[in-house]
Order: sequence, then C-alpha cells, then structure tokens
Amino acid sequence: MGGGRSETSALSGTGGGRGMTTTQNSQRPNACCFCWCCCCSCSCLTFRNEEERRRRSRRKRISQDTKMETIPNCEACTKPSMEEIRLWSQSFDKLMKNPAGRNVFREFLRTEYSEENMLFWLACEDLKKEINKNAIEEKARSIYEDYISILSPKEVSLDARVREVINRKMQDPTPHSFEDAQLQIYTLMHRDSYPRFLSSNIYKSLVHGGSRTSSES
Repeated sequence: MGGGRSETSALSGTGGGRGMTTTQNSQRPNACCFCWCCCCSCSCLTFRNEEERRRRSRRKRISQDTKMETIPNCEACTKPSMEEIRLWSQSFDKLMKNPAGRNVFREFLRTEYSEENMLFWLACEDLKKEINKNAIEEKARSIYEDYISILSPKEVSLDARVREVINRKMQDPTPHSFEDAQLQIYTLMHRDSYPRFLSSNIYKSLVHGGSRTSSES
C-alpha cells in the first residue's frame, strides 16, 4: 500500500498541473494513430513542394546570372524544314534525335530555368563517345561536379537510388556511368517539359513561320 502511494506521489511531481500535462502528452500518440497516414502524407507533400520551389528559385537565379555571361554555343545544325518541325510534335524521341530540335527545346528549357537537364543529357552523350581512359575519368568527374553534386547550382533532380548507383560507378568511371541518371532526366523532360514545349510560343512561332513560308513559295 505504501509503495503505491509513493509511486503516485512521484508521478504527480511538484503539482497537479504537471501530472495533467504528462497524462495529456501520453494520450497524444494514441489520438494521432488514427490519422497517421494522412499526417505523414501531408508532411511529405509539403516537403516536396518546398523542395521544388527551392529548386525553381535557384534555377531562376542561375538563369538571370547566365544572361550576363556567354551562354555555351548550341549544337551545329542546318535550318530545320517544315516537315522536321512538324515531326517534333509526333514524339519526344524525334525531337531529341534532331540537332535543330534539341537546340529549340533547349531554348525553351532556358525560359523555364531547367536548361541544365538538356546540358546534362548532352554531356552524357558526349561521354559515351569517349574511348580514352584519362579523358573518360576527367569528363565523368566534370559531369558529377556540374550536375550531380548537391553543391552545384546546376544540380539535376535525381532520386536516391540513382545517386547511389552513380557514387559506386564513380570509383571506376566508364562511358556509361551515368546511364541511369540520363534516362531519368530524359523521362523527366519527356513527361514534364515536352508537353509545355509543344504549347509554347517558341514552337508555335516555328510552325506558323514555316507554314507561311511554304504558302508563299
């Protein structure tokens, strides 16, 4: 009996208010159990939205700074025909296989502050053509520092699994060290940027301009 009174006194502490707080706190996890999934989903969604806003803001600053610098030259290509321009709307693959199409799409990505996606993809394509081991290591390190490192202002958006694969492959780089990452960025551009590109003034002006030239001739 005496032991029970002593235990009750210890739980009560120096006052009834603190004992009440302890009781309330102990009840909170039980109350939250019923909506844990909802709470977790809301928290994750909020975090992803904040992360995406942060990335867009950072890319906007990069783009504004780049305007005062020399933007890297676009790929050498001939002027696209009207038929080629129309083919770009049929599939993303046809757009990306055409040098002129890549240049126009890159111009559009710059307006969305996501040009680094195309630059990364092009860098990976260039690495695949390399056969000299020293050059491969140098280019792979440059790609990692420019587009993979979280410290880079041009960091592309990759999931944790792909980053882990890259970190392993960077121990002994090959021309295909970034294949998983390149595919993920290609898919991102296809699903996210490409539909907006087809509706953009940049693409529409090419279509209308080519149609007008064809009708005049």
